[in-house]
Amino acid sequence: MSVRRVAVLLALAGALAAPLSACGSKHPKPPVAAANTPAPASGDAAMEASPAGSVPPASPPPSGIPTITYTKAATGLPADPDQSSMTLLNEGLQVDSKLPVYDAPGGQARAYLTRQISGVDLIMPVVERRDGWVAVLLPSVNRSIGWLPAGGWKTRPLHDQIVVHRGAFKLTWLRDGAAQQTWTVTVGAPATQTPLGRTFVLGRSSLPSKVYAGLDVIALGAVPDDKNAVAEGLADAHTGIHAWYQNDFGYRKSNGCVRMPPAAQKVLLDNIPSGTSVIVLP
Repeated sequence: MSVRRVAVLLALAGALAAPLSACGSKHPKPPVAAANTPAPASGDAAMEASPAGSVPPASPPPSGIPTITYTKAATGLPADPDQSSMTLLNEGLQVDSKLPVYDAPGGQARAYLTRQISGVDLIMPVVERRDGWVAVLLPSVNRSIGWLPAGGWKTRPLHDQIVVHRGAFKLTWLRDGAAQQTWTVTVGAPATQTPLGRTFVLGRSSLPSKVYAGLDVIALGAVPDDKNAVAEGLADAHTGIHAWYQNDFGYRKSNGCVRMPPAAQKVLLDNIPSGTSVIVLP
């Protein structure tokens, strides 16, 4: 996959002398584990059965609504109703082409979703099904969901989950609900806290700085809660999970990212595909 240059990728940890260049300049690449993901199922076949006539129709999208990108979110979409839920989100959704996303079943279209975001397959965890519609977590906006009618998308199974406890400085990797490993990590500083709530893995990127111990960074759908608080140049950045070159864990001192021991980052890179849900708890 060709990689295009961008100004900023991630809201990375630490007070770096040159935060813009230290954050890297490449779009995330698909996780290695994504190649082993089972083939997607048709969105029509995957929908729950609904009685005839009970499915609210999808109204035509109004003109002028935005397309969600790596740096552009949308407004008017509902909050995630279960932001602190640790229930495994075991299904990921990818649209077949550009589709409108709605604020409720049969509601108003607020934005467009695309098959890829910054050249990476966009796989969003499914959080709810209702009245023949399906709701997913959204990228580039925190703790928000969007609704899609049947058709025009496919689903695939998800087995993994990442749980971060900010107060305990712990990150746990689970598979099919069973804890696999837990590590001590460093999280966001008091002024730039790691965003709470549910998000998901967008992809990963190879960044040149030695502070990442030569390992790829995992980019998340979450963005800084306060874009004015992060280091200069990171306002349009995304939160990430990455290795750290020093044995400096168990603190609140990053720009919002989660710092991992290099050995732990290797485990995640080998096992975590795009679409994996991530839940950050207080």
